[in-house]
Amino acid sequence: MTIISARHRQTPPRIRSLQITLLILVSIISYGVLVLPDLLGSSAVSLQAGDVSPSDFQAPLDIEYISEVRTQDARLSAENAVAPVYAPPDTSIARKQIELLRAALQYITLVRGDENATDEQKISDIASLADVSLKPQTIEQILALTSSRWDTIQQDSLSVLEQIMRRTIRDNDVDSVRRSIPSLVSLALNDEQAAIVIELVSAFVTPNSLYSAELTESAKESAREAVQPIIQQYKAGEIIILRGQIIRAAQLEALQQLGLIEQTSPWQDYAGAGALVLTLASLTGLYFSRRRLLFIFDARSLVLAALIVLVFIIGARFIVPGRTLLPYAFPLSAASLLIATMFGLEAGIFFSLLTALLASYGMPNALDLMPYYLVSSLVGVLVLGSARRVWTFFRAGMAVSAAGIITLLAFRLPFVSMDVIAMLQLAGAAMFSGLAASSIALLLQYFLAQTLGLTTALQLIEISRPDFPLLQFFLRHAPGTYQHSLQVANLAEQAAELIGADALLTRVGALFHDVGKSLNPTYFIENQPSGMLNPHDTLEPQKSAEIIIAHVTDGRSLARKHRLPRRIDDFILEHHGTMITRYQQSKAIDAAGGDESKVDIEKFQYPGPRPRSRETALLMLADGTEARTRAERPQNEKELRRLVLSTIEAAQKQGQLDDTQLTLKDLSIITDAFVTILKGTHHSRIAYPKETPALEQPATENVITAPRKT
Repeated sequence: MTIISARHRQTPPRIRSLQITLLILVSIISYGVLVLPDLLGSSAVSLQAGDVSPSDFQAPLDIEYISEVRTQDARLSAENAVAPVYAPPDTSIARKQIELLRAALQYITLVRGDENATDEQKISDIASLADVSLKPQTIEQILALTSSRWDTIQQDSLSVLEQIMRRTIRDNDVDSVRRSIPSLVSLALNDEQAAIVIELVSAFVTPNSLYSAELTESAKESAREAVQPIIQQYKAGEIIILRGQIIRAAQLEALQQLGLIEQTSPWQDYAGAGALVLTLASLTGLYFSRRRLLFIFDARSLVLAALIVLVFIIGARFIVPGRTLLPYAFPLSAASLLIATMFGLEAGIFFSLLTALLASYGMPNALDLMPYYLVSSLVGVLVLGSARRVWTFFRAGMAVSAAGIITLLAFRLPFVSMDVIAMLQLAGAAMFSGLAASSIALLLQYFLAQTLGLTTALQLIEISRPDFPLLQFFLRHAPGTYQHSLQVANLAEQAAELIGADALLTRVGALFHDVGKSLNPTYFIENQPSGMLNPHDTLEPQKSAEIIIAHVTDGRSLARKHRLPRRIDDFILEHHGTMITRYQQSKAIDAAGGDESKVDIEKFQYPGPRPRSRETALLMLADGTEARTRAERPQNEKELRRLVLSTIEAAQKQGQLDDTQLTLKDLSIITDAFVTILKGTHHSRIAYPKETPALEQPATENVITAPRKT
């Protein structure tokens, strides 16, 4: 078996590639954020368009150049001169409108011919037409018409609308087209009948030539391209601009072309920012290659850490510059607090240095802003600690505020003249920064833990409370397994503390590792009442193994249902690794006449995977040790130690610890811890005389329980 330490843990190629990629990307983005203000201001000159010329400027020599300003103005003028372009008349629109008119006329004809309807009902029916709204007077006139006259009006209406819709009608032409309708109405109709035709046709006149944004833009593009670059010429001695005049963009361009005003080129700033980013990138790569913190082996955690740093750095670089109080109110320390909560105290301390240097670099007040960010972030992370209580976040926020105020007193007050009002404003900004940082860190750690499945101390403590619904369900349905899980949790937690593993995570994972048994509790002996027939005695070995193995997948299903952190899934899936249910396998071999080849071993094997961390490996060892101790009941410390060593050796021989970070020294410490705790838990009791009442038992009975961390 190969057992490797965290320091010598081999990084998977995929994770190594991601680490390098993220380091390069973060470095490039950080460099861009540092130099972007300079890049945006690289064309800044001592004079700008809109300024008043301080003196007369004339060309010192003959010059000829393409004027980008004048060319752009000419192209813009050509573009603005293009009239809107409309598409050709759409005959489908004309046909549609004629059909709508025909349908309306047919409907009116039906209403007119309805002998069962009253006049009021007919008026109401015609008034309800959707496509045309006729005046009440017009409706009465229509109803009063003879059939022959009504037929004439229908034919004339369709004829007039057809003539109208053959024209090109645009949005702004509709009113004028409607005004032309009377001239098209048949002269055979009287004024009253002609008015009916006009009202009917007017309702169906609509634009048939629509504005085309595509054709208009194409025309504008053609107009722009048709403009040739404008050549600007100046003769030596020619006046460009006189003193007191407003400098126009074209004149500023000429001054720049002639070299009469200087352009700044802050290459020193670019080089300095590059040196800082390169140094910090090298430091980051070297540090995490030496320290090998666990989160750098998880792709999701790596990406999240990079995003946290970038978001706060970008926010600081774009919000802070040019302001007086905002730099000290900006909650930069929230990044360090959040990283410390998600990935540990050491990561929080390192990223405090990183964010403080990047956020304050090149600022006018960098000499006091950098220590302000650095000290307040470090103090906040140290006060936050393991972040196991909500109160610790607010305590960390107050510490950030206090550290910020003290830093300002040390690095700003002696060097900058300030009155009392300014000092109070800075103190208020520092207090806001601390409280905002702690609030942001608290909210984001909860949100990220819920959405990304990451694990935080607050979340672990919350789900390990006895009143947590899944634990209550566990206790009610499988009390024996629940008590077993408590004992395993005590064992694993104490050993985790001694070898430097995550004790809280180990304990909570151990509490839930057998929760799947609560769905079929009576199939596990610790939940069977005394004298109950073991249901496995009547089952086929394969079916029996299937039920036992199912508690792993059942446990994961319950964990997902109750939204446990994904890290808890590892404890549920890995606590048996890929071990074999030996009892059922042996029964199957016996049933096969002792021929092992007739037994499919995969039917008796847990799905795994094998433990992939020290914490899940500790759970496997604690689970096996506690179960064997309860079954074999060793009588003395020697037998107990032999049992613990045998359990660990069995796991080693089966390769269950190959993917963990346990060292041989760790295994020795684990052995001693298990022996010490189990020796106290499974101690011998004094045999009292039968006649001694329970309430009169001697006070000399010594009850020792396994230590438990709260």
